[in-house]
Amino acid sequence: MNTAALAHKITWASSKQSYLTAVLLADRNLVDDCLRAYAYFRWADDMIDISMQDENTRLAFIERQKSLIDMLYNQEQVKNLTPEETMLADLIAHDGGENSGLQSFIRNFMAVLEFDALRKGHQIEQTELNRYTNLLSTAVMDGIQYFIGNCYAYARPETRCHAVMGAHITHMLRDTCEDIPAGYINIPVEYIESSAIDLQSVESEQYRDWVRERVQMARGCFKIGKRYINALEVLRCKLAGYCYCARFERILDAIEKENYVLRPNYDHIKGLSSWLAMARLGIEVIFRHLMGKIVLLFPYVNPLNSTRPGIPRRSL
Repeated sequence: MNTAALAHKITWASSKQSYLTAVLLADRNLVDDCLRAYAYFRWADDMIDISMQDENTRLAFIERQKSLIDMLYNQEQVKNLTPEETMLADLIAHDGGENSGLQSFIRNFMAVLEFDALRKGHQIEQTELNRYTNLLSTAVMDGIQYFIGNCYAYARPETRCHAVMGAHITHMLRDTCEDIPAGYINIPVEYIESSAIDLQSVESEQYRDWVRERVQMARGCFKIGKRYINALEVLRCKLAGYCYCARFERILDAIEKENYVLRPNYDHIKGLSSWLAMARLGIEVIFRHLMGKIVLLFPYVNPLNSTRPGIPRRSL
């Protein structure tokens, strides 16, 4: 099986939304590489989370992957690769830009996996948790803007990664009940000690207070992040961003509805209704985007008399 076929297979089995985002929204010449990127890190993450119980084994695995990345970017010949590592080799071989968004995605995401490999079985401090979120949010946003609208010069304000920060906060809430038995504690040790949280008592007032605080923080990140997404000129990237946010905002809705008591999984919010909501959201985003273009072309039809100058060099 070639690496493109393997990447399609792994991504489809793992995340239908990620698969469809890549196939429908990534630049045509980068679809297979987008899937290779997702599939490789899906495999690496599963190796650390599921297959490797010993810390030394996990760290040896991470060191091998980091060494492979360095060697491949230095165009050194590498032998004895696994099929999954060959996906990484093909991905890096196609990276034609120095210090590209792809390289940032790969190196930052590997740093995220290294953090996971080290923290398993240990409590973490708030500063470490913040660094974890910053690494992941930078990786994801750089990846999205590399694979979607690759030739476009995206603006890079401080708020650029806020939506992904909100998603990561939500992701950790979603996985809390599953992560704790696996050795991943997503609550900072300072909060556990100051609030006397029992990690097994998700219905306690102290636990729900922490969840409420994180939900509010995620909501704030999404609010700021979606302002950046809404200003994007590349419609496909805007669609990917809004759908990415919506996926996690539905989880926040469910957590709030259940009075901030976390559950083992949130499979109940998936299904046909979720896909229909995504479709409606996509139509709304496309409509607003196109109306914005009409206002730019014909400012006199704008009821708000917008005076935004110029026509963007790229609309899709």
